[in-house]
Amino acid sequence: MKLRIVLLYLIFAFYIYALFKIVLFKGHSIDLMYLGEQLRASLQDPFRIADRMGQGNLVPLHEIKRALELGTNHGYLNVYGNIAIFVPFGILLGMMKNRRGGALAATAKNAFVLSLFLELLQVTFAIGSFDVDDILLNTFGGVNGYLVYRLYFRCRGWLKGQDKAQEKPRAARIGTI
Repeated sequence: MKLRIVLLYLIFAFYIYALFKIVLFKGHSIDLMYLGEQLRASLQDPFRIADRMGQGNLVPLHEIKRALELGTNHGYLNVYGNIAIFVPFGILLGMMKNRRGGALAATAKNAFVLSLFLELLQVTFAIGSFDVDDILLNTFGGVNGYLVYRLYFRCRGWLKGQDKAQEKPRAARIGTI
């Protein structure tokens, strides 16, 4: 395996760890004892999970609209932070799956599934609330990250093409016109 690929997977693993720490634990240390207690409580009383789901936001765009209308720093941080935190996910997936056709849809699907998983973990472990808007924003961030990656590669290829065209002798360029 090439060193570049190994480094890419290490960076991706670190990113996923950081994502879980930020989303689930808000940057605090991970307390496995606490998580075990929370999981045990949720498994003993499944209605606890249903109650927590009911307390969350299940209406798409509701919290986004509210946050933007209120115009508070916390609201903006929530909206734009949920997008920004998944941009690296899209970039890294693009780098790992450097393929054409369907990669954008696969990135959107993977960002959606990971975000849904994080939201469900928050409910299960009672360490946050479920918000469908977070899933939408995270997915949007992952897609934007992938598009940034593709744009970078397209521009890089275009610039390399320009460099190669300038390297050709003048007679060869005239012959191709």
